[in-house]
Amino acid sequence: MDRMTAMAVFVQVVEAASFSAAARRLGLSKSSVSVHVAQLEARLGAQLLHRSTRKLAPTEVGRAFYERCARIVREVEEAELEAGRLQAAPQGLLRVNAPMSFGHLHLVAAIAEFQSRHPRLRIEATLDDRVVDMIDGGFDVTVRVAPPLPDSSLIARRLAPNRLVVCGAPAYLARRGRPPRPGDLARHDCLLYAYVVSSRRVWRFAGRGGSELVPVAGSFESNNGDVLRLAALGGLGLVQLPTFIVGPDLARGALEAVLVPYEDRSTAVWALYPPTRHVSAKVRAFVDFLAERFAPAPWDADVPRAAARTPQRA
Repeated sequence: MDRMTAMAVFVQVVEAASFSAAARRLGLSKSSVSVHVAQLEARLGAQLLHRSTRKLAPTEVGRAFYERCARIVREVEEAELEAGRLQAAPQGLLRVNAPMSFGHLHLVAAIAEFQSRHPRLRIEATLDDRVVDMIDGGFDVTVRVAPPLPDSSLIARRLAPNRLVVCGAPAYLARRGRPPRPGDLARHDCLLYAYVVSSRRVWRFAGRGGSELVPVAGSFESNNGDVLRLAALGGLGLVQLPTFIVGPDLARGALEAVLVPYEDRSTAVWALYPPTRHVSAKVRAFVDFLAERFAPAPWDADVPRAAARTPQRA
């Protein structure tokens, strides 16, 4: 027996004072309504209704049971209505996780615009370059810059392309020259990202038939892309960073790109969220908004291709 359904049927019977009227309200047959009430009485071991050919009324036990059932049924109906409202419009708390540089350079501004459209929404943004378990961390959406993701338990939506550029300050390039091929980086000071040990000493480039990993070395490293950008602007060496960090510097000529034909474009910006039968309105709306805002990779819009000089081949 579906106890909740039986309770809702019983409430309708008492309020309508009729099996037939209750059946019409519920869209059930009169016999089905009678069965639900009989099952309740059998379960409780008590008579809930006085029945006669002309009158139907709750017993003393039935009246007390009705009052509690009516309250429960109303609360369930209100809970369902509230869940429907939450599903229909973005509201409540949205917890977002994103990489540090992308977060403060691009995501925070996007969040501000999104939240202005949905004032009933509260957003908690955590910026972290570490790979987090979004389920354990309780995040609704995680933004990541990565290669195409392998099969996982998460839904991945591509938000924007990502272009990795090797670049340096004009003063550094005038002093040390421009590497014509990735292998020539061995003669340059390279500014290294030192968070993930496996990737700190190699840079990835587009090669024939796939990617090419090139060993690099240098005297400066950091676990933050913004710090590496500042070091490159200061002339300390060459850096490999996405245009969402160095795009404005390339556009104004403060940094100049090298090795353009070999740029690695195998990564993208992704939004990850857990698969559920009904994706919440807040997650669906937020991911759709990010996809619309970032799809054209706005950080690339003002980067002149001519400023990224084609290297001379030996």
